[in-house]
Amino acid sequence: MTEKPRGSAPARRPGGRSARVREAVLTAALDELSSVGYTALSVAGVAERAGVNKTSLYRRWGDKESLLSDALAAVVVDPVEPRDTGSLEGDLRSYARGIVARLTAGRMGTAIAALLTPEALALPAVANARDAIFATRRPLSAEIIRRAVARGDVPEDTDADLTIDHLVAPIYFRLLLSGDPVDEACADTAARAAASAARAGAFAPQ
Repeated sequence: MTEKPRGSAPARRPGGRSARVREAVLTAALDELSSVGYTALSVAGVAERAGVNKTSLYRRWGDKESLLSDALAAVVVDPVEPRDTGSLEGDLRSYARGIVARLTAGRMGTAIAALLTPEALALPAVANARDAIFATRRPLSAEIIRRAVARGDVPEDTDADLTIDHLVAPIYFRLLLSGDPVDEACADTAARAAASAARAGAFAPQ
């Protein structure tokens, strides 16, 4: 067995303190965002909530825009995977319920609502994070419509993105505007409506 040279530094464990501090800071950023909103949020406030020195945050992230985009990316890293339930409405219902579950878990919904304000979206880092989320989700959700076309449930030229937009729009309307419950009942109603419209050819070129 090879002996470790005397005086050598101990091997770093994967993650360790740096990973724990990063997680604490990103959690604090979302908590602060949920509490005070985007405009009033500051790096100093996040540092105080996380219990770390604000100079460490500036050194790692530079500004609150980069910090928030990192926090958003961390909390939505896993997309909702569309399930094959055997029917268009069943697939849409499962997908919509998955989105509702994500939006109502912890700080997710509040954080997204705060980041989708005009002030936040005017910042490139935040807008890029939002665009990346949509870019990775659309190919996944389009599989729902590809399966529906293969089953003959909807016209062949049904626009997948347009169909999913009409599925999730009522959910985000409640989250961002009306304040009505974001729940499974909302998801089920949206799925029925989107499925009916798609079967009728509403999302195919006229």
